[in-house]
Amino acid sequence: MSLLSPIKDHHSERRLFIGRAILASVVSFFLLGTVIARLVQLQVFDHELFAEKSQGNRVRIEAVPPIRGLIFDRKGRVIAENLPAYQLELIPEQVDDINDTLIRLAAINLIERDDIPRFAALSQSGQRFKPVTLKFRLTDEEIANFAIQRPRFPGVDFRPRLVRHYPNGELFAHAVGYVGALDTGDMQRLDSARYAGTSHTGKTGIESSFENDLHGDVGFRHLITNARGRQVPANSSELLDSLPMDETPGPGANIYLSLDLNLQKIAYNALEGRRGAVVALDPTTGEILALVSAPAFDPNLFAVGMSTGQYRDLQDNLDRPLFNRAVRGTYPPGSTIKPMLALAALESNATNLTRKSVCIGYFQLQGDDHRYRDWKPEGHGPVDLHDAIAQSCDVYFYEMSGVLGIDNMHKYLTQFGLGSATGVDVLGERPGLVPSREWKRNNFRDRDDKRWYHGETVIASIGQGFMLATPLQLASAVSTLAMRGSRFQPHLVAAVEDPLSGERDLVGPRRLADVEIDNEFYWDNVLEAMHDVMQGPSGTARAVGFGAPYEMAGKSGTAQVVSIAQDEEYDEEEIAERLRDHALFIAFAPFDDPRIAVAVIVENGSSGSSVAAPIAKAIMDEYLGYGDAATQ
Repeated sequence: MSLLSPIKDHHSERRLFIGRAILASVVSFFLLGTVIARLVQLQVFDHELFAEKSQGNRVRIEAVPPIRGLIFDRKGRVIAENLPAYQLELIPEQVDDINDTLIRLAAINLIERDDIPRFAALSQSGQRFKPVTLKFRLTDEEIANFAIQRPRFPGVDFRPRLVRHYPNGELFAHAVGYVGALDTGDMQRLDSARYAGTSHTGKTGIESSFENDLHGDVGFRHLITNARGRQVPANSSELLDSLPMDETPGPGANIYLSLDLNLQKIAYNALEGRRGAVVALDPTTGEILALVSAPAFDPNLFAVGMSTGQYRDLQDNLDRPLFNRAVRGTYPPGSTIKPMLALAALESNATNLTRKSVCIGYFQLQGDDHRYRDWKPEGHGPVDLHDAIAQSCDVYFYEMSGVLGIDNMHKYLTQFGLGSATGVDVLGERPGLVPSREWKRNNFRDRDDKRWYHGETVIASIGQGFMLATPLQLASAVSTLAMRGSRFQPHLVAAVEDPLSGERDLVGPRRLADVEIDNEFYWDNVLEAMHDVMQGPSGTARAVGFGAPYEMAGKSGTAQVVSIAQDEEYDEEEIAERLRDHALFIAFAPFDDPRIAVAVIVENGSSGSSVAAPIAKAIMDEYLGYGDAATQ
């Protein structure tokens, strides 16, 4: 008979239950203790930390951009200012169909159709409650047009703001430059904290090179926000009263330029319809009195945001209005370098003041049947150095070049600042080129190309071949001639002004290394020849200088654009306009007490004496008080 086991073991079950209950109680007490400890830590020990974080979630610090500094000309006339304007904005979260809204805005001519994809992308890329600017500056007609139709565009509205304005439009476009919307490259280059809240920055000209002074210091203010970061009305001022004071932004410095508004107008109007550049300097200080590149563009288009089509039109324009010819355009200087080469030849004993050459209209190297032609086909006859400058005889300089040599040309021309950047206070300046044997050896690969040939020296003697210069360099060089070798660095900025105190930090003249010509009599002879260019009996520009109420000096130049075959004649009527010679002219006045020096280049203008010289004369007239421009 088998023993029967009890169905239940009450004693074992009771022990198991008690064990589990004890374990559960221990775990519960442990967890409860952990929670209580954490609560004590959060609410007692870390109270201040999390209270501060809570405050931060409720209060947002918003950057307040500074007011950009103003720019004035030398007489205190405004060149760049800030004007109130209305900008069109779209708040994505308040618009049901963004693409449809943008299309309808384009239909009433408030935005361009080409810009719709860009605006749509911007609307999707940021926080939906933050506005997207569709147009930076609305005209009165656009405001009135939109105001009537505003109910049709929920989530779209306009608000006031300050925008950069250039009252003279194209006149100072290349000198002053323009501001444009910040892009990715700007944000990588600039201090993000300093530019918080700022939408624009200087892109070219003074606006760019003096950006640090013009921008100012960013401020900030406190805003009450909800959990999503959206601003909400503050029901009580207690919260804001407990916060630090808002910081007012510091306005940017004001810039005073050495440019003269009247001279800019004279130069720009004289170049109207042409491509070219004008630079005028005060030879005693290096101050730039006028700097014009034509054609130009309206910088206001960049300040208020142009359409894609407008920018494409500027970029594709064959006349290149965005290109600053005054500091970036490099041209063969032509005969404008003859006075400098004359000094080099005298100093190097390559010629003297009495030596004469018979100009028969061309020059040939020994053993070479190639003819290097003079600009005057019948020739000038017997000429000395003085005549060669006044009448711009090419043959005299052709002959002299063989003795002078390219390396001596390089030595003296570089002393006048040619072939290197002047260091002007705007960005993007090009250095030009004064060739030498060493330069050619270092810049060509083939053995034959590395050699310097005598024929290259011949054409270099009249500023052709490899030689290149900018209009600014030529203006600086003629200033050096006017000052008999004393050199000053060209600059546009005359003073930087604190907008709050009114104190001005003046920019004084900066001396450069002088041109070394030992015999002062050489200066007298060369400068007198330049005087006869404009006011002598046979000077190339005597028609321009005749009857002037003051004495002046100058030198014409013609830079060849295309080569003319030996058996062909240069016929302006038969050559396409863009293949005609460039016209150049350099000048200074008054002759005995120089106060202004000018360089002019007219692309494809053909004649320096008849086309470029009158422009230089008009600028000197105005500056010396003999012009017709109204005083402002």
